[in-house]
Amino acid sequence: MTEGRGQQERASAFEDLAVFRRAYAISLAVHRNSLDFPAIEQRGLADQVRRASKSICANLAEGWGRRGFAPADFRRFVMIATGSADEMRVWARYCLDLGYIDEATWRLWCDEYTEISRMLQGLRKALEPSR
Repeated sequence: MTEGRGQQERASAFEDLAVFRRAYAISLAVHRNSLDFPAIEQRGLADQVRRASKSICANLAEGWGRRGFAPADFRRFVMIATGSADEMRVWARYCLDLGYIDEATWRLWCDEYTEISRMLQGLRKALEPSR
């Protein structure tokens, strides 16, 4: 599924975007799971996965707030959110390889962040000025 112009035009708030709802749901799961990482990782990898997962939602919200008077800013924030979604796949791999999450959790996180990235790319394309 891609997040296209139709979805964005029908949205009255960033919370209405399907990609925001999906990113928010997985960020809550990532946050809860990361609280079980070893104490030595709470200021390292656990903190990083929490920040990267939440960054997607925060960038969508901040970009949404600028969309009316600076549409290019919204596109830029969507691109930043896309980078955070892709970044989360790297952190998920570290979490798996270090034994902090199991393979089922890793697969879920990777699948979710891959789909979120696709949705964000669709949203960014829908936001491009018409030629």
